Amino acid sequence: MIAESAMADEASNLMQKALPQKALAQKALARQEEDQLETAVREHARLVYRIAYSVLRNPADAEDATQETFLRALRYGKRLAGIHDQKAWLARIAWRVAVQRRKSMAKAATDTEEGVETLASTGHGADRVLLEQERSAVLERLISALPSPLRDALVLSTLEEIAPREVALMLGISEAAVRSRSFRAREILRERLVALMGPRT
Repeated sequence: MIAESAMADEASNLMQKALPQKALAQKALARQEEDQLETAVREHARLVYRIAYSVLRNPADAEDATQETFLRALRYGKRLAGIHDQKAWLARIAWRVAVQRRKSMAKAATDTEEGVETLASTGHGADRVLLEQERSAVLERLISALPSPLRDALVLSTLEEIAPREVALMLGISEAAVRSRSFRAREILRERLVALMGPRT
């Protein structure tokens, strides 16, 4: 009976010693995961923001999407260290987050236009500023009207200047398809711009 009691005490002592070590190991692992995420944020935040902005075209929405991207990355925790190409992985998450956000915003949007753009004083005349805004608006409408596969490839590879390899990973297609879609999108835009400008000249 004494021997059993001594063994139970010893087991209890061992468990009490093991608990702090286990807690320390968990804290160390959690700290390591935080460090990895902090490094990923530092290195790739600009890329993630640019991708989100290319989809959403609004700085505040792009910032929200950027935060959501890194929150999703945080959920992966231990797996973050095992990801070979973190840049491409985060770019894919950013793209999905931004596209989901755009879809949910489109559902919530009403037919009325929200907000009115004010003229920015850039040292140019008001007519020139208005003309530039009109051109930008027309180009954005033309890009928005492109079929989604062409538009996505064009925005990411041409406008955001993301490497075709990374765009291919994000969209789940080949690099050749990225180049082909971007080229076709530019051709369509050129044709539509010529058609728009034709009657005026």
